[in-house]
Amino acid sequence: MPKLRGLYAVTNGPRDDLRQAVAAALNGGARVIQYRDKTTDQARRRTEATALAGLCRDHAVPLIINDDIELACACRAAGVHLGADDADIASARIRLGQQAIIGVSCYDSLDRARSAVKHGADYVAFGAFHSSSTKPLAQRASPEILRAAKALGVPMVAIGGITPDNAAALIDAGADCVAVISSLFDAEDIEAVARKFSQLFP
Repeated sequence: MPKLRGLYAVTNGPRDDLRQAVAAALNGGARVIQYRDKTTDQARRRTEATALAGLCRDHAVPLIINDDIELACACRAAGVHLGADDADIASARIRLGQQAIIGVSCYDSLDRARSAVKHGADYVAFGAFHSSSTKPLAQRASPEILRAAKALGVPMVAIGGITPDNAAALIDAGADCVAVISSLFDAEDIEAVARKFSQLFP
């Protein structure tokens, strides 16, 4: 599994310029891309995910598919990210193979993170750490959970309202990656913002 550290860019589609936006994030130093599209347009999602998978391979950066094991398999993505209402880790592992990167949303729960690691998760994600326009009602997490979860021994991803101005405190608390949607993909200059995030990682 590639080392997970740095900017974890989560797409905010559907958008017509998706490939260009992701390319800009990659050029700015994004180390992980997650394709996140909650629509039901399966044909478009497969076309987009396949294009992004190729783009990410060209940059030697893993593409993770949000919530959709079959789409991850179809586009030959590097892995999948699972939330509370998604399939279990074992099902994802059987379908995608031992080499796949499987991440799990653990919200503000250390117990959920422990269980995820026990069942084979490759990384765990905590949040929301700040108010988020993507999920305004998301439960909030404290940076203390990052410190407590270091003992789990897997990479930790922080998410939720993260900007270049507030990310450093989460990295200092132990986040290996900061997952960003709006403050990156809503920016006028995506590459420049991605670079700002990337420069926060020593």
